[in-house]
Amino acid sequence: MKFVRPRVLVVAVVSVALTLSGCASLPDTSTPEAIGTIGQQPTEPVAPPPAAGAEPSLLLRKFFEASTDPSNRHGTAREYLTADRARTWQDGDSTIIVDKMDFLEEPRSGDEASYTIRATKVAQLASGGTYEPLDGVFEGKARFKRVDGQWRISEIPDGVMMERGLFVKNYRDVALYYLDPSGTKTVPDPRWIAARQDQVADHLLGLLLAGPSPSLAPAVRSQFNDKISMIGPVTKADGRTSSVGVGPGGIRVDFRGLAGMDAKDRKLLAGQVIWTLQNADISGPYVLLADGEPLDEQFASGWTTSDVAELNPLANTLNDVGLHAIRDGGLVAVKDGILTPASGYFGGVRNVRSVSLSSDGTLVAAVVDTGRQAPDPTSALMVGSYDGTAFPVAEGGMITRPSWAPDDGSAWAVIDGARVTRAVRDTSLVSVVDVDATAVSSIGKITELRLSRDGVRVAMIIDGKVYIANVIPGPAGYAITNPRAVPTGAGIARSLDWSTSENVVVALDATEIPVVMVSIDGSRLEMLPNRNLTGPVTVVDATTTSEYVADARAVFQLTNTDAEADRNWREVPGLSGLNAIPVLPG
Repeated sequence: MKFVRPRVLVVAVVSVALTLSGCASLPDTSTPEAIGTIGQQPTEPVAPPPAAGAEPSLLLRKFFEASTDPSNRHGTAREYLTADRARTWQDGDSTIIVDKMDFLEEPRSGDEASYTIRATKVAQLASGGTYEPLDGVFEGKARFKRVDGQWRISEIPDGVMMERGLFVKNYRDVALYYLDPSGTKTVPDPRWIAARQDQVADHLLGLLLAGPSPSLAPAVRSQFNDKISMIGPVTKADGRTSSVGVGPGGIRVDFRGLAGMDAKDRKLLAGQVIWTLQNADISGPYVLLADGEPLDEQFASGWTTSDVAELNPLANTLNDVGLHAIRDGGLVAVKDGILTPASGYFGGVRNVRSVSLSSDGTLVAAVVDTGRQAPDPTSALMVGSYDGTAFPVAEGGMITRPSWAPDDGSAWAVIDGARVTRAVRDTSLVSVVDVDATAVSSIGKITELRLSRDGVRVAMIIDGKVYIANVIPGPAGYAITNPRAVPTGAGIARSLDWSTSENVVVALDATEIPVVMVSIDGSRLEMLPNRNLTGPVTVVDATTTSEYVADARAVFQLTNTDAEADRNWREVPGLSGLNAIPVLPG
């Protein structure tokens, strides 16, 4: 299968979902619209210069259309302004994305006209193209004057505002890739840019060198620092300066400031560059230089994605562990329709409520029924080996489904909606350490928490809403910071899991739209197919290539690599007609 960035899979989700009979469109007006084909860029100007004799209402509409083109400091949009306002208009003050704009005309005099502009805010683009969902209503004034017989805008608020339909048509979502604290995984930093394909490589590398978005910076590391810069323009691999990043021919980029960087760190730097470019449809070979010399002599003729495959952000984390399930309160392996109880403690009990496997399948964390009645603790968190014994490490009235960190052998869970804990296993000992979760527990009751595959973010359900937050390591332990609500449309969130490090799958209590996919920045919300599902969907678990859910009848699988016409939920053999819960590593 050809490598594609995860959002391409999401686009396939949209096109399938919207063609299924009986699938309703998302009713929530605050929901971002579906994104079109990735990499699609306008072939004609977004809006032409103002037409002679045009009325103010049309000019106002065209001005906002032209505002989606940032080239030359929004040069085309400035042509709609009077000379004085064109000089003073601060286009860089803000970029606001809104729902449909309404223009309310006020009484007009001979050479002056005024309009009140109203719109519902959807998001803003922060510095570097970071998408940030917004609430609230925008209201402002636009005033016109006749200049040499033509209407021009003499007063308009500073900043750029655009309807979201034009935004998704003329901007594209990309990702910069930084490193997790261990330097073993790439971490996406989603951005939105408006640039022709032949400008994207230079644009992305400039953003990459500038560093991660402020909210993500404490959680990641980068091989780039303020002493590193690019020498000369980015070119094709053979030095040509035309059509850079378009079609074959690769990329050549020369960096300054890498003296003293060892081979290991240079390879990590190459991984950041290569996956950032490759996932923006810019193909290799990637000729990377340091002060005119090869970044690594081993790759003097150019790097490929296989040379940094260990940093592949879409690497399938399922390995050979395979699908498991909770059946009759015990853990079973599912293969070819046959259910085989796990060989250790968790396969022999009948009181398991939820369970998670470590990424290599050797460790198990489970929430079990204690058999006691409230006010005594009714749930216990058990940790042990897959084929051995287990012991309790924490108790509570309610404990969320555990989630394993990717590297450090710790299982995270939330006790009684507020206390986030890490059960850290070291040989035969397990220590329980609380996580500083003040930033999220103050919002409300946490009923689900899942660590991302890179361990840098958490997805949570708090009071029925989905939040994404960052995980910050520190000398005193871990902290969850900067929680951001992401829209999921109508319905209360019941369960969630990470599909990739950029996308989260959410099960809702809505009948018509039981499962959706949401991007971590909240810019995209896609409805997954609903055919064959019978609500309510109670649990969702996912890999980079498939989603699994449990509904009222069975466990179902949705495969992202299926052709659109065949992409439907299918019952998992062996789990049909059973009250079972799917279990995957993570």
